[in-house]
Amino acid sequence: VQLQASGGGSVQAGGSLRLSCAMAAPILSNYALAWFRLAPGKEREFVGTISRGGRVTSYANSVKGRFTISRDNAKNTGYLQMNRLKPEDTAVYYCAAKYTVTGHAPTRDSEYDIWGQGTLVTVSS
Repeated sequence: VQLQASGGGSVQAGGSLRLSCAMAAPILSNYALAWFRLAPGKEREFVGTISRGGRVTSYANSVKGRFTISRDNAKNTGYLQMNRLKPEDTAVYYCAAKYTVTGHAPTRDSEYDIWGQGTLVTVSS
């Protein structure tokens, strides 16, 4: 199982980006998906998560109301829509997946065992 994150880039503060996470697996709907980010000099931070069926989502307080996580299981792809971006959102963003038979959407990175390669988001002021 592999994940491929894409969609990063450079944007001015207040702008938007949409990240994608494509999964090379037969049944994406068996996996909870999450986004984490790693900024220079900081520890990896939870951004958001969505359950296998998409009914449960959870966000970090720092992005709540600005970021939206979604998924299209038919396309084996998850998304992170980022609006009203701030310079402090600058980081490498990683998508992660966890096989699950429940509607649980974990928020801890230690619970995920499949990771994408990361995509860089740079927000300038």
